[in-house]
Amino acid sequence: MTPGAISGLRLRQEAAATAGHAPALPAKLRAIEVQARPTQAFSSPSFHRRALGFADSAAVTITLFAVLALLGKNGVLVGIAGTPLVLALFKLGGLYDRDELRLAPSTLNEVPRLLELTGLLILAFVILQPALLPSGISGAEIATLWLTAFLGVTTGRTLVRWLTRRTHAAERCLVLGDLEQARRIRERLAESRARAQVITCVPLSSDDVDAVEIPSFVTDLIREQHIERVIVAPAAGDKTGGAELIRMVKAAGVSVSVLPRILDAVGAHVEFDEVDGLTFLGVRRFGLCRSSRLVKRLFDIVVASAGLVAVGPIILAVAVAIRLDSKGPVFFRQLRVGRDGKYFSMIKFRSMVSDAEALKDELRALSQPGDGLFKIADDPRVTTVGRFLRRSSLDELPQVFNVLRGEMSLVGPRPLVLEEDELVVGFSRSRLHLTPGMTGPWQVMGLRLPLHEMVEVDYRYVANWSLWLDFKLLLRTVPHVLRRGNV
Repeated sequence: MTPGAISGLRLRQEAAATAGHAPALPAKLRAIEVQARPTQAFSSPSFHRRALGFADSAAVTITLFAVLALLGKNGVLVGIAGTPLVLALFKLGGLYDRDELRLAPSTLNEVPRLLELTGLLILAFVILQPALLPSGISGAEIATLWLTAFLGVTTGRTLVRWLTRRTHAAERCLVLGDLEQARRIRERLAESRARAQVITCVPLSSDDVDAVEIPSFVTDLIREQHIERVIVAPAAGDKTGGAELIRMVKAAGVSVSVLPRILDAVGAHVEFDEVDGLTFLGVRRFGLCRSSRLVKRLFDIVVASAGLVAVGPIILAVAVAIRLDSKGPVFFRQLRVGRDGKYFSMIKFRSMVSDAEALKDELRALSQPGDGLFKIADDPRVTTVGRFLRRSSLDELPQVFNVLRGEMSLVGPRPLVLEEDELVVGFSRSRLHLTPGMTGPWQVMGLRLPLHEMVEVDYRYVANWSLWLDFKLLLRTVPHVLRRGNV
């Protein structure tokens, strides 16, 4: 393996000081940066399933019993029946097995499924009503039970995952495949909410690698380094086929995640379609149909209107602060590229000196992300009030007027300035299929992405759009702003 093949990652065999020793291996098939075992134990999948099951049963039993008691009904039998019913329904619904398959389990991603299953749970109680509640129950009371059961289960699962992240070590991961992908995976996992870290990488695409030596070495490495998950990131030049790799690591008894390159093009919104032993991936058409556009627009109008009423006093207070802090207008309007390449004036609170655009060329060398985007961490053009507005993201509030005018959406791809938009060419311009948003997927990540990666993230958002995805991104924007993620 040539030195160039390992650029960006240090080549280091585990020292004797680490808890275990790396297995002997040929020089041409070296593991990259094997790290020491943590002193803190990783929570096993079985422990995590039991913890979730306990939280679900406790939440359902307590909430249903409490609500029925408040309604003046005897809820003892309902509480007793709640535990086996919720465990059976959630097990059949796959909610106790999904976390083992995910690097970053999230209760928010489960909300639609939890809403369905708690609805089925309450339906079961209604069917069993003569035996469990002889006094009967009204429609409003059924709705109350459903809502409280859903909120209780959601809260319990969130608490279990929060405690797990803080009391157990990160899952130890081995990456098989492309070295550049391994670097990217390690960085993203380190910056994300995932309970996982890349311990080592085994490259499979070098010309010096003999595919015959891979299985035994990887199996030894998994055992010696206490690897809990293997991430398979195959590249075109890999000497071992993806299917064989997956079978091999599954046989080692560890969790497996695959990073398929095809999903970069088709997105994650796919359906598995099995036809007489052949498994196909059904990929939906790109973009939104007319009815989906209408749903998205109605969602924007309702939420933006309610939000404008709620933050109206804040907008007024910020406007006064800007006028007192520096000379110039309260609002800053900038020409941006919107849906289908049409230009519009995006409105923000002015956070810089009035001649900021004239100073841009002088500061271009300080731009951080590179690759076409202009962004400076400590921009000298920012005013005192503007610095606070940017840290709190309050400078973005006036864009709600762009949303109400139909020029922007609450959630969507970032609206680029003209000079940045000129750098987006070819198929990447399909990001303009949707109306640009006040927030979006890459903003929630909190990463300073170069232009080409940002365009990929925007494309996947367009390819995977759903109303629930917009709702999730809005919810995730709130903690991102509160922790000053834009600093």
